[in-house]
Amino acid sequence: MTTGFLWHELFAWHNTGNYALVAPYGFPVQPGEHVEHPETKRRLRNLLDASGLLKQLTLLEARPARDEEILRVHSRAHLDRVRGHNGELAHELGPTAVMGRGSFDIAMLAAGGCIEAVDAVVQGRVRNAYALVRPPGHHATRDGGVGFCIFCNGAIAGRHALDVLGLERIAFVDYDVHHGNGTQEAFWEDPRALTISIHQDRCFPPDSGHLTERGAGAGAGYNINVPLPPGSGSGAYTAVFDRVVLPALRRFRPQLILVPSGFDAGGWDPLGRMMLSSATYRKLTAALMAVADEVCEGRIVMTHEGGYSAASVPFFGLAVLETLSGIATGVQDPFQPMIDGMGQQELQPHQDVAIRRAEELVAGLPARR
Repeated sequence: MTTGFLWHELFAWHNTGNYALVAPYGFPVQPGEHVEHPETKRRLRNLLDASGLLKQLTLLEARPARDEEILRVHSRAHLDRVRGHNGELAHELGPTAVMGRGSFDIAMLAAGGCIEAVDAVVQGRVRNAYALVRPPGHHATRDGGVGFCIFCNGAIAGRHALDVLGLERIAFVDYDVHHGNGTQEAFWEDPRALTISIHQDRCFPPDSGHLTERGAGAGAGYNINVPLPPGSGSGAYTAVFDRVVLPALRRFRPQLILVPSGFDAGGWDPLGRMMLSSATYRKLTAALMAVADEVCEGRIVMTHEGGYSAASVPFFGLAVLETLSGIATGVQDPFQPMIDGMGQQELQPHQDVAIRRAEELVAGLPARR
């Protein structure tokens, strides 16, 4: 089987307005470009095309999500609010969550696209899949948009896998530099989902993603946060996967692994202070594929999240998709040697302390057979 890939040109038409980085314009902020602009995603799709990889993937077609699919994660009030502002040139739904004219339709297409990717993998039409969607999703909460996100795409697709496709267990491995607070909230009391987030400590949301956030009720213990110190590189992330992520997945034994795939932990990202290169993303993807082969017949669905360096993000994405598909294009990442050469890429003592604390959370996770 092949790797599925999903993209729609309308994803690039979601308009976040003329902010300056993440600040609304207006004196003393000169109008500029919102950091969550289309080019990082469009350039990733274009590099897949230029490299020759795109034509070797199975192209999946996005379709709009239905109201009932959104309502498995979000409130009716939030859905109606987004729909009601669809004709406006600009509207802020919540902290740094901006929509423009037509953004409701595009956000519904993004959520539906992630559902389609899950269907394709679970039904066996492709082995794994990457949904290059926009707007991103993993910060959106039940009642509002947060952090560039309108609907929590991955969580909506995960609920579909559980409630419609009949899976009993799914897992999320979120390596976006920011905490996956929306995904965490969506499954806070649900023992059917293991939610893991590896993120820069208190980057965004600033008071979210702590080790002590473990879930509640029947879902207690099924949420694992790994807040890493700023400046963490390949050594720290590899250690997190070896000592936390992979053991947790082996204990939980999900039937599907969903990856909110943010590339803002990459070196030089304007919103993160981590140091990952395409080589590290390649290594993390290979590790996930190996454990997926052990526990869930290789089923992995990646849903695109952050990553704001238009120059380097396409190479991170190419590395991930080459690994998922097993196809080498021969394209060399010119940024990799510079990022890998940054000081303290190796696991540092203070990073090891943070990881050891997260390791303790895995021991309390009930083992499944």
